[in-house]
Amino acid sequence: MSALTWAVAAVVNDDTGRVLLCQQGRGERRYALPGGRLRPAESPVRAALRDIRAETGWEIELVDLVGVYHLTRSPGEAAAGRVGPQPDVLVHVFRARAAGVRPAADPPPGCRLSWHSPDALPGTVTPLTRAAVTDARAGRSGVLQDVPCPPGTVAPAPLPAAGQPPEQRGEVANPSLRP
Repeated sequence: MSALTWAVAAVVNDDTGRVLLCQQGRGERRYALPGGRLRPAESPVRAALRDIRAETGWEIELVDLVGVYHLTRSPGEAAAGRVGPQPDVLVHVFRARAAGVRPAADPPPGCRLSWHSPDALPGTVTPLTRAAVTDARAGRSGVLQDVPCPPGTVAPAPLPAAGQPPEQRGEVANPSLRP
């Protein structure tokens, strides 16, 4: 059995229904939902509010829980530069609205943020992002789903290197984040 990592993410919509995505700054630059890891003794709700503001600069209003997604990897699959298998990830994905018409703060360097129509997501989205946006758009709540990560898939955005700020991971933010 591999290690289990707890994370949060949100399908954040603006007033026109577009979805906020983060393009990861390393490797194959896939688009993912904003989010992050839970801290010890932190609730998923508090983690989502904290991590999404820290990653994007946006204040958000959580609407409800879309679902809990279990990201699994093939047994024994190791990431480049890592010893042993990558952890399975349990992600609480929330439905959220952007509070306001622009970010409350400048986002730190870390990912390139952009708004996308849920009907026309980029081709390079993570499996979690595609599944969660589909479920959120369909109005589903309380989804429990296993999402396999095919071999070679880049880890989803909510999993930066522990304790390492985005700028130390070589990631750059997009300064034009207005919806």
